[in-house]
Amino acid sequence: MNARRWTAGLLAAVAAVALVGCTSGGGGEKDCTSDGLTITCTPDQRSKTPKVIGELLTGGQYDVSQARGQVVVVNFWGSWCAPCRAEADDLEDTYQATKASGVTFLGVNVQDSKDKAIAFEQGRATYPSIFDPSSRQALNFDIPPNSTPATVVLDRDGRIAVVIRRAVTKDELRPIVERLAAEKPASN
Repeated sequence: MNARRWTAGLLAAVAAVALVGCTSGGGGEKDCTSDGLTITCTPDQRSKTPKVIGELLTGGQYDVSQARGQVVVVNFWGSWCAPCRAEADDLEDTYQATKASGVTFLGVNVQDSKDKAIAFEQGRATYPSIFDPSSRQALNFDIPPNSTPATVVLDRDGRIAVVIRRAVTKDELRPIVERLAAEKPASN
């Protein structure tokens, strides 16, 4: 069995289990809504903070826990991915438009060579990207992204608020990010 099929199968299984975590204890009503490609969770039903630690494409280390207090937009991408190329400008535009309001972005490069990833990112993104050729970072999310591209938006407490399992546009992403940036952290 090749590694991609194994990883895809594992991610699908984790996604099925993770969606169960979005149900309330009462009558089984979902507090996380999903249209199959986008999952949005209410503040009281957001899953725990994922552990995202890795080597940056440009060198050095990144740890998402250092961004606590900020909204963090995590985008999974690959240089080989046509939808990733299509959404790159929209991600950068949203980053530039929202960073002053306590928003940061992180790319997670998957299933790629480092040289191709660096070449792809030059001139497209001013925010950092983790190099994750084995796609292991996705396994750290209770609601995994399980597609490429995928965008996960963490609230100021580092909890998963929104998962988008397809390419995004700035017209879709910016209002989500602005709404989360306006929320008060639960830890305050």
